[in-house]
Amino acid sequence: MVEIELDGQKVEVLEGSTVMHAAEKAGTYIPHFCYHKKLSIAANCRMCLVDVEKAPKPMPACATPVTQGMIVRTKNDKAIKAQKGVMEFLLINHPLDCPICDQGGECQLQDLAVGYGAGESRYEEEKRVVFHKDVGPLISMEEMSRCIHCTRCVRFGQEVAGVMELGMSHRGEHAEIETFVGMSVDSELSGNMIDICPVGALTSKPFRYSARTWELSRRKSVSPHDSTGANLIVQVKNNKVMRVVPLENEDVNECWIADRDRFSYEALNSDERLLNPMLKQGGEWKTVDWQTALEYVANGLKQIKADHGADSVGTLVSPHSTLEELHLAGALMRGLGSENIDYRLRNAEFANSTAVRWLGTSIASLSQLQRVLIVGSNLRKDHPLFAQRIRQSVRKGCALNAINSVVELSSADAWAMPVANTLLAAPEAWAQMLADVAVAIAAEKGVSAPATGQASNAAKAIATSLLGGERKAILLGNAAAHHANASSLLALANWIGAQTGASVGYLTEAANTVGAQLAGALPGDKGLNAGQMLDGKLKAVILLNNEPEFDSAPGAKAKTSLNAAQMVVTLSPFKANMSFSDVLLPIAPFSETSGTFVNAEGRVQGFHAVVKPLAETRPAWKVLRVLANLLDLPGFDFESSQDVLKQIPGADAAQVPADRLSNASQATIVLSAQAGPAPAVASIYQLDGLVRRATSLQLTADARQAASLEGVAA
Repeated sequence: MVEIELDGQKVEVLEGSTVMHAAEKAGTYIPHFCYHKKLSIAANCRMCLVDVEKAPKPMPACATPVTQGMIVRTKNDKAIKAQKGVMEFLLINHPLDCPICDQGGECQLQDLAVGYGAGESRYEEEKRVVFHKDVGPLISMEEMSRCIHCTRCVRFGQEVAGVMELGMSHRGEHAEIETFVGMSVDSELSGNMIDICPVGALTSKPFRYSARTWELSRRKSVSPHDSTGANLIVQVKNNKVMRVVPLENEDVNECWIADRDRFSYEALNSDERLLNPMLKQGGEWKTVDWQTALEYVANGLKQIKADHGADSVGTLVSPHSTLEELHLAGALMRGLGSENIDYRLRNAEFANSTAVRWLGTSIASLSQLQRVLIVGSNLRKDHPLFAQRIRQSVRKGCALNAINSVVELSSADAWAMPVANTLLAAPEAWAQMLADVAVAIAAEKGVSAPATGQASNAAKAIATSLLGGERKAILLGNAAAHHANASSLLALANWIGAQTGASVGYLTEAANTVGAQLAGALPGDKGLNAGQMLDGKLKAVILLNNEPEFDSAPGAKAKTSLNAAQMVVTLSPFKANMSFSDVLLPIAPFSETSGTFVNAEGRVQGFHAVVKPLAETRPAWKVLRVLANLLDLPGFDFESSQDVLKQIPGADAAQVPADRLSNASQATIVLSAQAGPAPAVASIYQLDGLVRRATSLQLTADARQAASLEGVAA
């Protein structure tokens, strides 16, 4: 530790820290623009100049390392004069357009100019003009004359997103931040550049000119998309979601969110919202009241149960639904006498497990790994925030290994980080690839291998990598979880993990994949799994918050099976499944209901509605409760979502109990399994109904590429 004196106060900081770090520890604010705690030091704005005793001139606090006995003054005349001088230079060319700037009210330059700016400018020449750039549908670079060249956006791309999409060209007053060769900004984390821009140079294109920051109410929430469980601040005006920004949580999402977390709110206000219950009569959709719709569903379920038995009724639920909704959907089915409920719509294998599959380690630990093996994942697009944490590890020297199907999903370009070793094979050969790695490890350690295989050079390289280092993880991606031979992949991963000291876990697909297991949204011993239910074995189907055409392994084929059912009931915030449904019930999206998500590490995160339900929309847990009441089922007298939560074992704490979480497997390892269907994996902006209906996200390069690939496949 090093002790310095800061404004007369003794401060102890770690050796190698800077004056800025010492000031943060002491609670002293030093004005700055280019410094950001998550980015490297640039020291190019000079706003943080301070007086260091015995230094001939003011020094930048962000780039000046502390030394024992150093005396620093941040608020004496010398420091203040230097800071005011820098502010004068920054304002020389800055346009005086605060009244129309979207950053007004949350602009660092605006705030600091009050304290450090002069009453009038000595600069009389013409201000420079920087022409606007079009970099895509998410970020606006219309007013780049405001840019102060702090390079936060450039460093973010290089260091966090892993893609240097912005850079600085020219020098002096001709310097510009821009993309090169007319490229767009396509990173799945690009919206964070808007947050870290200290002025109004980079702003949100969808939010542009729609509200002022002081008009917005700020409410906490949790992302309903991938399994990170990113913490959000949802900003609301006139009962309408206007903007979504990150809520800092170091253990979960740090201070970042993915673009689908940030911009999917557009779907909440789209024309595709379902505003009233609807019944299909004579092939035409008619709007009805809730009583009529729910009585129709209840009577239909009773009749089908009487005619065909309770086993002819089933429910397919989305892992993007809340814990409370999933629990009530299962309770309703079991109350009817059916065990047909499942959330695993994209799976090809449906092995039973009493344990809850999870990440196998904490999310924060992904930033500190020394070795990692990822199987069957397009990591950067499937889990953008997990990818950036692993990218941090790789920047510190972590060796990243991958087993995947095509080069495009495992290359350094695809993952925006170096990949040390890669094994490429068709999905049906992944078990053999893992077995080859296991054989190489067994030979190195002198133990028996769990399966037969051949230790190729690539397998030996991965084995050697995993046998080195200390903090290690084997992570099974979405394609591995959906795999027709998923149990064998897990069993092999567990053996390798046990031999190398690596944790083993699933990246887990959706916001509540872990929660769906905890809530028991799985078929009983005699129940049908999702594959069987989508194969036309049901007479009555309830679809909770999903669209089988897009959200299931059969895809478009599911429509044929569901068309054959006597009654299909869709509970959705959107006008979905209209071609084969008989009833549409408008349920609230995450922004209009209270509920709970459990992320990949088993963290239980509750949230409240940020706006009132739109039109006749109702929270799904209330709809399921009333439907159960109409079916005369006992035990559905809940007054709030909290009452429902109390019925779920292990859900009443901040973390799922350790004895509920396990990736242990007793499955027999099968290497020569017949090639099943390709694992069903959604592209980044097709993951759920919200992102599919977010206009700006569907204009991105990722969405266009996915659409073109689907067109080729079709």
